[in-house]
Amino acid sequence: MLSRVAHSLYWLTRYVDRAENTARLIDVALQLYLDLRPTAGARGDRWLSLVESSGEEALFRTLHAEVSGLTVTEFLVFQEENPNSILSSLTQARENARMVRDQVSSELWEEINRLYLFIRSPQARALLRDAPYELFQQVKNGALLFQGLMDATLVRNEGWLFMRVGRNLERADKTSRLLDVRHATWPPAGVPAPESQEDLLGWAAVLRSASAWEAYQSLYGTEVSPERVIQILMLSDDFPRSVRFCAREVNEALRSISGAPRDRFTNEAEKLAGRLVAELTFSTVEDLCAQGLHAGIDSLQAKLNAIGEAVFGTYIDQSFRLPGDFELRQQEEQQQQDSPVRDLP
Repeated sequence: MLSRVAHSLYWLTRYVDRAENTARLIDVALQLYLDLRPTAGARGDRWLSLVESSGEEALFRTLHAEVSGLTVTEFLVFQEENPNSILSSLTQARENARMVRDQVSSELWEEINRLYLFIRSPQARALLRDAPYELFQQVKNGALLFQGLMDATLVRNEGWLFMRVGRNLERADKTSRLLDVRHATWPPAGVPAPESQEDLLGWAAVLRSASAWEAYQSLYGTEVSPERVIQILMLSDDFPRSVRFCAREVNEALRSISGAPRDRFTNEAEKLAGRLVAELTFSTVEDLCAQGLHAGIDSLQAKLNAIGEAVFGTYIDQSFRLPGDFELRQQEEQQQQDSPVRDLP
């Protein structure tokens, strides 16, 4: 497979998942505000934490003087200057799909094109103003349909494996950022403990935004505990949006690409992915929170970024050396030696 094709397929799924998870991130805030009805000052603080969790606070402050629901949602949904907004993510996803149009199914192309046209339509802006929940549901449902089509219509070849790596790297990062929305309530070290009904509603909103509410209830019942929320979103081996589950998917996909066995590695990306899976497998919630969960999530995101950079360095950024005259001459001589001898007329 050409490096540029692998690169486009990898980023296609990352950008689609990024758009979906940005919609989920905003949905956390909307659910909290509907339930809590905080004061104006608290509302501004919560919107600011949303921007901080997206990792784009510096850019936001250069574009907007005021922190409010209107400015934050505009920045995260439609701001073209923000490379991680929903609009920018879907634009980049469509461009990557267009570059490898012959590698994806027509159904997959049609869905990413439909999502792109929808987010750029006047209808999307009207929904953000009048019914934001419907807007984010459409983005999330479109992304989920895209993922289903990816698994249902594509051949399980190297291209599909690179798409799987990109999707799960992005999902692991964004699941941790959903948790990071609650960072204002975390202690400097140790497991967060809810002190009020407001805290419990906040943790429940995080579960719902990750589509984990029903899974949580099936495991733990209806009582919300921060420790259990962290357990299912960070360390669960069965919930498909947990960081550990996604890291395992990345690890398996990378080894399928190279053919390396599970207990060996052949490149830096496999080494880092295997190490992260081992760390999460043998970690507890107390281990993750020992340095403070916010600091732990920062460290996790750095490790995920390192895996992404290693994937690029291993498979995409290949440098080719042009043989010198001596090497070229050796190749020509070898070709002459290997060619069949013919009788002269």
